[in-house]
Amino acid sequence: MVASPYASSRPWLTSYAEGVPAEIDEPAQSLPEMLSASVRAFPSHVALEFFGAPTTYRQLGEQVERAAEGLRRIGVTKGDRVALVLPNCPQHVVAFYAVLRLGAIVVEHNPLYTARELRHQFEDHGARFAIVWDKVVDTVAGFPSDLKLERIVSVDLTAAMPRAQRLLLRLPIPAARASRAKLTAAPRAKDLISWKSLLDHRRLSKRVSGPALRDTALLQYTSGTTGTPKGAILTHANLMANAMQGRAWVPGLVAGSETFYGVLPLFHAYGMTLCLTFAMSIGAKLVLFPTFSVDLVTKAARKSAPTFLPAVPPIYDQLARAASRGTVDLSSVRFAISGAMSLPVATVERWEDATGGLLVEGYGMTESSPVALGNPIGKTRRPGTVGVPFPSTEIRVVDPEDPLTDLPLGEAGELLIRGPQVFQGYWGRPIETAEALLPDGWLRTGDIAEVSDDGFVTIVDRLKEIIITGGFNVSPSEVESAIAAHPDVVAAAVVGLPRPDGGEEVAAAVVLRDGAELEPAALRDFCRTRLTPYKVPRRFFHVEDLPRSLIGKVLRRSVREQLLASSE
Repeated sequence: MVASPYASSRPWLTSYAEGVPAEIDEPAQSLPEMLSASVRAFPSHVALEFFGAPTTYRQLGEQVERAAEGLRRIGVTKGDRVALVLPNCPQHVVAFYAVLRLGAIVVEHNPLYTARELRHQFEDHGARFAIVWDKVVDTVAGFPSDLKLERIVSVDLTAAMPRAQRLLLRLPIPAARASRAKLTAAPRAKDLISWKSLLDHRRLSKRVSGPALRDTALLQYTSGTTGTPKGAILTHANLMANAMQGRAWVPGLVAGSETFYGVLPLFHAYGMTLCLTFAMSIGAKLVLFPTFSVDLVTKAARKSAPTFLPAVPPIYDQLARAASRGTVDLSSVRFAISGAMSLPVATVERWEDATGGLLVEGYGMTESSPVALGNPIGKTRRPGTVGVPFPSTEIRVVDPEDPLTDLPLGEAGELLIRGPQVFQGYWGRPIETAEALLPDGWLRTGDIAEVSDDGFVTIVDRLKEIIITGGFNVSPSEVESAIAAHPDVVAAAVVGLPRPDGGEEVAAAVVLRDGAELEPAALRDFCRTRLTPYKVPRRFFHVEDLPRSLIGKVLRRSVREQLLASSE
């Protein structure tokens, strides 16, 4: 057994930006206590901005307390799971903290998921309550009665928008749910209430106790290091620690003066931490975008210039091109942190040339709340790497076949992470938890990494076969099942093919029944009825057979190599 090269030394500490500590203090507040502290410190400061409409911290705190009282009155108690099925909007922020204020557990969902995808998650977590965008209320209300769901709160996004701006709201809604939900027509109409009525209460009594630090705050669904989506259990301590690590990582932040742009979805781990917790913890103004477009960012920047922009590489690329054309002025952005997918060096150069600001890459996963590593905010940053461990975070590189055996410095192996942000396990899945989380707290990432002498980490491959597209994880087996349901398909293998922007596109190799012909458009339309848009394959390849192991398992790595060869 090779001794860990980091057992007594953390070489990356010499690359930290000036003022960044090696360790953070242990969290002392729950998430709702943190928000209350920001409300007291910055009552008149704008907390949220949505299509130009402001909400101050005092107003945000008031709405959270009223919503918490409304939830209490419909039966939400400590430990209950409450599903949120919402795009980015002020109601999402209020609902998130109101649920937590009661000691209940938030379960985040992508509101553009198909009914099948949402139902799978509801069956898994068993929430009795859901707060849902009115455009998709009919989908959730139509779930069978054998689910535990009792009450649904319907949210109209336009209620938080200035009247003149309401026509600007354009979100992609799957065809199966394109019509506006009508509460009277829903199968469970008697169980539906409006968001407005939820807020029509006095503030929650201070006698109602809130959560403890070690209580579960969030179930965040992820495909993790294996295929099937699972609920990652994150505590208040996990999420607060990651927000504190983020604050420590960025020198020069001015509490009460920063403007964050919420272009990342709040239901995603990255958007949730950078915007719902980190931004609120420093009294920042959070400008919310229900969907990303250069036009929306351009309009918002004229009113509230961004200083902190967390995003993914394709967004930086689009904005950098727009800035180069003079369409939008992004010179105010002091901090730009990319995550969720590989950041090409070309994107870094394009962004920095166009804006004059610094763009750095970080690394993490839902199971680490999600950020675990980052490039220093300063001259020691190293494009092409995912940076170095955050404060209070340890890493190891081990033999993938034997995670107890550390590998020598510079040798590629599986990256392991340990720190206060590492999750508690998967909801109701002890076997998968044991596979991902070692007994001494080390999280197996499933990523193959190399570490330089001074501690910079480069991801070189992935053990897991999860596809990352647009910052979202896609399970190949889930997409394969959807394709295989088509009557002309005998078998399918789904892989990720590289894109010039550093991400991946979903591609499928399909074996057809005798006499059938490949019709990509028809297969794509078929998949859209079963999968959310980002999971639908962009490309289909007709193959005569799929490479398989001796026991019949499809060899996706071989499939990917074949598709790459045929694409050249």
